[in-house]
Amino acid sequence: MKAGRVTGMQRGVTRGLHGQIVEEMAQRILSGQIPEGATINVTELQADLGVSLTAVREALKVLTAKGLVDARQKRGTFVRPRSDWNLLDADMIRWHFRDAGARPELLEELHEVRGIVEPAAARLAAIRGDDAHLAALDEALAAMASASDDLAAVTADLAFHRALLAATGNELLTKMEVIMETGLVGRDRLVHTVKPSADPVPSHRLVVDAVRAHDPEGAELAMRELLAKAAEDLTEVRGAKGRGRRK
Repeated sequence: MKAGRVTGMQRGVTRGLHGQIVEEMAQRILSGQIPEGATINVTELQADLGVSLTAVREALKVLTAKGLVDARQKRGTFVRPRSDWNLLDADMIRWHFRDAGARPELLEELHEVRGIVEPAAARLAAIRGDDAHLAALDEALAAMASASDDLAAVTADLAFHRALLAATGNELLTKMEVIMETGLVGRDRLVHTVKPSADPVPSHRLVVDAVRAHDPEGAELAMRELLAKAAEDLTEVRGAKGRGRRK
């Protein structure tokens, strides 16, 4: 295994040395720098990262739990096939979307998932949503309206979609927020850095109005229209980035 040398981990940062080692090793695998099936020379990796062998082994335990690596007698430690990776793990999703700008297929996959899940979630929310759910949705709308920067806008958007999933009353759907949140952060950051954000409140309010009116068809349609606008934004962003690379 050959890799560019890392001049030591940054000690004392928020996520800690252990977290940095895990993320560095995960990124090498996800990027293909350490390809599927490759045997990992643990001693070489330890020297390359500039950390202790114990620290590398502890990080490998984390990656093993996420399906990225495995260890076998006579074969050693190796990268497992992508089909074995736990792609629904929250950390895995976050690591994938870290380079979503360079790998736009991730955003396309996110949009496909949203297109399947969120219109149905809006329909269920219109049937099952109660006053508490509506209050959470209204609070998210208010946060959108008052957002003064991109971070606040992203936070408000996440709160809205989290509240909508909660309003379905379905625990399994609610757990989809793990995918939605990380993916939406990646998408929103990409979109906001390329184009000015249009006012998101009207399109989101149409969904809430339909939920409040207990109108399942209206809620589903409003969510589909919201997602169509999101797809247009993504297409525009990708076009702008493509033109920038050709200059």
